[in-house]
Amino acid sequence: MYRMPTHFGPSLGPRQGVDGNRYANTGSPNKTMYSVRFRTTADALDKLLPPRFELVGEPVVTVTASYITNIEWLAGRGYNTLGVTCPVVFRGERANTAGAFLMVLWENLTDPIITGREELGYPKIYGELPEPRHFNDTTHCSAGWLGHQFMSMTVREQTKLDDEEMADLAMKQQGLLLYKYMPRTHDWGRHDVEYVTFTPPPDLSPYLKGAWTGEGSVSFHKSTWEELPTLFNIVNALASLPVLETRSSMTLMTVGGTDYSSQRILK
Repeated sequence: MYRMPTHFGPSLGPRQGVDGNRYANTGSPNKTMYSVRFRTTADALDKLLPPRFELVGEPVVTVTASYITNIEWLAGRGYNTLGVTCPVVFRGERANTAGAFLMVLWENLTDPIITGREELGYPKIYGELPEPRHFNDTTHCSAGWLGHQFMSMTVREQTKLDDEEMADLAMKQQGLLLYKYMPRTHDWGRHDVEYVTFTPPPDLSPYLKGAWTGEGSVSFHKSTWEELPTLFNIVNALASLPVLETRSSMTLMTVGGTDYSSQRILK
């Protein structure tokens, strides 16, 4: 497996380690995920979907902040992410595929951004994602860029799920739909790569160590071009989504996982 610069030999990353080995991902990584859901309008969400994508069911947006440590392919280091999804179906030439469309994924480390964009088609971009702050049974998460905060999230009053509820939750995970696009050099406005990729739904049963549900809130802050020169269009589009109703919050703790080698292209 190669990425630029190829002249130094095969690239290292989450799906290819030293001497070409793959990582087991059994006792690591450790991940804590905080998510808040809200209902918006279908018309507003439709404007953010690529061609051949359609909303399924209620127009509910899920914002998830994840904090990952002890990552094997990073020699024990970690990074944080912030993702935004909504439920869709992709109308393919061969079949229709339902799942959660990942609109954007911020990460605070270059290595997973490059590998995830080039190899998997994830819409990854950089953001400052500080560790969550816990105070008076409330968890505060935030996201920013070079000192400008553009997202705030709180998770509170959570109740732990019992073993049966956790088992049911683990088996109901959705697959992720992603729109991969790579521009063509010099032919500005055209592309070298444009297609949909799919992350199969994971069975979290071996990895899920704890789950809690409760209340929460999330908001994206409208920003100027001066504050976010390369991101303000993304942040403002999310900030413009009407929040008609805030749904439940969720906290998940997992140990272990997948290297996403099962990622595939949808036609």
